[in-house]
Amino acid sequence: MWAEEAVFYQIYPLGFCNATFENDGVCNENITKVIDWIPHLKKLGITAIYFSPIFESDTHGYNTRDYTKIDSRLGTNEDFAKVCKELHANGIKVVLDGVFNHVGRGFFAFQDVLKNRESSPYVGWFDRIAFDGNSNYNDGLWYEGWEGNFDLVKLNLHNEDVINHIFNAIRGWVNEFDIDGLRLDVAYCLDHDFIRRLRDLANNIKPDFYLIGETLHGDYNMIMNDGMLHSVTNYECYKGLHSSFNSMNMFEIVHSLKRQFDKDPWCLYTGKHLLSFVDNHDVTRVASILNNENHLPLIYALCFGMPGIPCVYYGSEWGFKARKEDGDPALRPSFKEPEWNKLTDYIQRLASAVHEAKALSYGDFNSIILTNEQCAFLREWEGERVLVCINASENPFYMNFDLGVASGTDLISGDKIEFNNGFEIKGYSAHYLRL
Repeated sequence: MWAEEAVFYQIYPLGFCNATFENDGVCNENITKVIDWIPHLKKLGITAIYFSPIFESDTHGYNTRDYTKIDSRLGTNEDFAKVCKELHANGIKVVLDGVFNHVGRGFFAFQDVLKNRESSPYVGWFDRIAFDGNSNYNDGLWYEGWEGNFDLVKLNLHNEDVINHIFNAIRGWVNEFDIDGLRLDVAYCLDHDFIRRLRDLANNIKPDFYLIGETLHGDYNMIMNDGMLHSVTNYECYKGLHSSFNSMNMFEIVHSLKRQFDKDPWCLYTGKHLLSFVDNHDVTRVASILNNENHLPLIYALCFGMPGIPCVYYGSEWGFKARKEDGDPALRPSFKEPEWNKLTDYIQRLASAVHEAKALSYGDFNSIILTNEQCAFLREWEGERVLVCINASENPFYMNFDLGVASGTDLISGDKIEFNNGFEIKGYSAHYLRL
């Protein structure tokens, strides 16, 4: 499918467009601003955009008011349709955030419950409501909020009316915006039967309609399989990526990669395509979390070179810094325009390598060299071989191996490298060697 060869880019629209936190209905910057970024995205090598929540919500996007209306702080449905049309015209797919576990307090059905209580026809739309209790909002009734957050009212995904409401909205998104897939918020919380029915919808609604689920831990195969989701977020390797560089212990990330993708039958996700990332809208920016700034290009090289679908979070491609403890708005800013520097140029070359070598999208994983500060692993698919080499040390290192060839071409730099049972890799450098 198209997503398995894609390079993704994540935009958090409410931050991107400088929206106020509380939904005041005022549009400060229109979502059509994305169109101005298309030349930057194409130059970077992006082939798909994942938009974080874009529909009408109470505050941050994940407390939905209306699944059919673009958030008024971003513009109109017509504005977003124009954005999607321009993205598609430039070869960029569109994936939206599907927030189906919960809605906001402003959602019409919940407002009806607050008004009409037991007599509301929508009581069954929500997971648990107790009219003899109370909430933090002093509603005179209790309901289940996601992880105790009462601004996120948990839906009852066993209710046919709720399922039909969500599925009709998705059909509307395809008809109105021609979207290409969904990223499911807190997919690990969703009812499994609901996910199966969503996959059936995806199989029939549009060719190659792609489903990615947000997952944190556990066995991803529980919801990533032929009858459920196509892919999930690889949070296990997210942690391993930056931790391996900060602790100078490549064993951590390679252990995870071997556990997930090695050829042994006990490996969990061999042949599957998880979404790989070094940061996103929920975590500290990678430029702020790495101890050594020389590791910044290298962590992207490792992320793009390992099995998975790479995703870049807007602004991080030029090294924007922000920490989670400074609050979500710090992680989700508005930029007047995109920037381009050495890091951006480097990520462009990584993306170009992914587009050029299908082994980087489909190849298996075979660890060749592993030390505390260096790693090299082979990606091989249909006779094409790419050796991904990382040296996190400031010192050069001789990578000793014999893969039966005398030279290789580095897909990152274009240079030809001669082998003599290996080669010397410079400090703080990476190669994608096509053998």
